[in-house]
Amino acid sequence: MKKILIATRNIGKLKEIKAAFSELHAEILCLTDFENLPDAVEDGSTFEENARIKAKFFNKLTGLACLADDSGLEVAALHGAPGVKSARFAGYHADDATNNEKLLAELKKIGVTESPADYRCALVFIDADTEISADGKIDGTIKTFPKGNGGFGYDPYFYITDTKTMAELTPAEKDAISHRGEALRKILPKLKEILK
Repeated sequence: MKKILIATRNIGKLKEIKAAFSELHAEILCLTDFENLPDAVEDGSTFEENARIKAKFFNKLTGLACLADDSGLEVAALHGAPGVKSARFAGYHADDATNNEKLLAELKKIGVTESPADYRCALVFIDADTEISADGKIDGTIKTFPKGNGGFGYDPYFYITDTKTMAELTPAEKDAISHRGEALRKILPKLKEILK
């Protein structure tokens, strides 16, 4: 059975990808299945560049087919920030809580309580001489009061309607509309073709 390494240590992200790939005839691994793997240096200026950097890095390091995701939040009032720095907005080893605190502080600085925003996702798969990619996007509004206990990252502040956040959706509801769900649906047929 083909092994595919998902280049993440984010359990929430891994769950979403594993669910989407349940029909693939492959063994799905993640970075936590390996000891002492270094981090890739994500110095790209776009989500796709960072996903490609990670996929190439871990493919070369492990010799396994690798799928990397780079995704994040773009807030209009913050000129697209946190963007490609979404996971480390409050610092390199920041967690969801500290990133959200930084987001709220940045909005407070400019006197904004809500702003149009979008989530973006880029996926890149690399194996030997094969490279494929896909992307996804969802528009919404960032508001400064959280709702919901589901999801991860900025989900409690990301409103998909006037009253409902990503954090209030079931995993299946989220997958159906999310940026990552869209990208995964686009890349899945290509992966199936490769794994035939």
